[in-house]
Amino acid sequence: LRQITFFEDRNFQGRHFDCSGDCAEMQTHLSRCNSIRVENGCWVAYEKPNYSGYQYMLHKGEYPDFQHWAGFNDCIRSCRMVPSYHGNYRMKIFERSDFAGQAMELKDDCPDLRERFHNGDVSSANVMEGYWILHEHPNYSGRQYFLRPGEYRRFSEWGSPSPSMGSLRPVWPSPRRTHLVVSSPSSPTGPRA
Repeated sequence: LRQITFFEDRNFQGRHFDCSGDCAEMQTHLSRCNSIRVENGCWVAYEKPNYSGYQYMLHKGEYPDFQHWAGFNDCIRSCRMVPSYHGNYRMKIFERSDFAGQAMELKDDCPDLRERFHNGDVSSANVMEGYWILHEHPNYSGRQYFLRPGEYRRFSEWGSPSPSMGSLRPVWPSPRRTHLVVSSPSSPTGPRA
């Protein structure tokens, strides 16, 4: 059973909320979030209700304060479980909206898109297999965006204010990579089926 526990105070103190699935609104359970314990699975915690605002990728482990998940504040209002996935990873990125222009298919980490793909401008994407994180800057830094399988016709659909991306990588099922922080300035509409 996958489970994540959110605590109002640092170091796993104060009121807490146990969650074992997607939760679009957590404000009725907690007024703030200053620590998190992930018992199992991989999760995305969101700053705002309905899976919007800054996003934080969390793997199994303990996060005694919001700086440990690179949070900007103590505000977590929704969360989504990342389904367990152990298959291949494959996505195709495009230079222009609606899957037009230069394209490149990826199956693994790419630490510097700007060297390999049209100066890093990614205006649309098709996530064919697995779950991915797009990063604003090279070497997995800056704002980051979580993509589920599906078609994203415009960069705004994954919550980005611009097509400028610097790196990307799959969301691995275990923390063999460092945990990731994902941010979004607005509510992404998500992929189109």
